[in-house]
Amino acid sequence: MRIARFTDGSEPGFGVVEGSIEDGTAVVAGIAPHPFGPFSFTGVRRPLADVRLLAPVLPSKVLCVGKNYADHVREMGGAEAPARPILFLKPSTSVAGPGDPVMLPPGSDRVDFEGELAVVIGRLCRDVPPERASEVVLGYTCANDVTARDQQSADGQWTRAKGHDTFCPLGPWIETDLDPADLALRTTLDGEQRQSSRTRLLLRDVPALVAYMSAAMTLLPGDVLLTGTPAGVGPMRPGQQVAVTIEGIGTLTNPVTAR
Repeated sequence: MRIARFTDGSEPGFGVVEGSIEDGTAVVAGIAPHPFGPFSFTGVRRPLADVRLLAPVLPSKVLCVGKNYADHVREMGGAEAPARPILFLKPSTSVAGPGDPVMLPPGSDRVDFEGELAVVIGRLCRDVPPERASEVVLGYTCANDVTARDQQSADGQWTRAKGHDTFCPLGPWIETDLDPADLALRTTLDGEQRQSSRTRLLLRDVPALVAYMSAAMTLLPGDVLLTGTPAGVGPMRPGQQVAVTIEGIGTLTNPVTAR
């Protein structure tokens, strides 16, 4: 099931994307009250082409892991993977939706794209063992962990560099019927491939991350976990367009502008 958050000019709502994306016949069927429990169809049906897709969730927090692909560890100058996951947070105000501009802040001269698989939590949980991780996951979406690389280096920690408004695009929807173990991930900049990897190369897989993160803090419905980025990250400039494509989900595309 593909769950989207959308607007047709009225109040935003959730819906299920039905039909074929490829041939243009897809529609969004409205649901209520939300996808984090029992829901019913409202009877609202709109062609996908006639609605605006929004960020699929508005999380209380975006919990992320750094250096979770070996090739990215190497490209960032590391000799080996960290002994334990490196966790950090992006604020809820950093979330943007498909088609929303990534706004480059005036105080930075290098802002990088980082394509990632995102995990959307479906219910309140704490201390989830790896073998039960799938029970608390609603589904998966595409993410771009946008990073002001110069600020990351200057600050010695990552909050400002990764926390600017629009620095966490998510979308285009949540895919609930998906095995995250071995998915192709690709990022392009102006149509040119910059990242290409598979989630089987994650140093810590989705169950391990859900267990580790939920041991540190309570996860709420709609919270988003970013799983890390592979090698190939690089800078974006105003006027460019970045797209993150994940097998079984779709493509998240965002233009880049100056703030």
